[in-house]
Amino acid sequence: MSELDFGIRTAGLDGDAFVVSLNGEADAYNAPELEQALQGVLALGGTTVAVDMVEVTFIDSTVLSVLLRYQGRFKTLGGDCVIVTDDRRVLRTLEVTGLDKTFIIKHRLADAIAGIMPAQRASDGAA
Repeated sequence: MSELDFGIRTAGLDGDAFVVSLNGEADAYNAPELEQALQGVLALGGTTVAVDMVEVTFIDSTVLSVLLRYQGRFKTLGGDCVIVTDDRRVLRTLEVTGLDKTFIIKHRLADAIAGIMPAQRASDGAA
């Protein structure tokens, strides 16, 4: 797969948690696919999503806007939208825009999943 290719897939976890995985360049051209995937998560009763961008090589403001809009929707449902990336370019984009302070950012998908599973969220809220 070249850097210009883009792929997206959604996986359900236990309960109301989902993972939406992206790869390639996430930009205005494919932002509607991300929006459709996040809308699909909501339609399936999802309240929390980890957006796995470990394999994303570029992200633009259109995609950031979609993520920000859906984070609000997930928070309204008592959940969240967690960003997963360890790519310095994507992390830098989040830092420059100030979104590194808005989103929970994890560097590994396993860490994000551990934090969004329903049993884990319940025990975090009880602490």
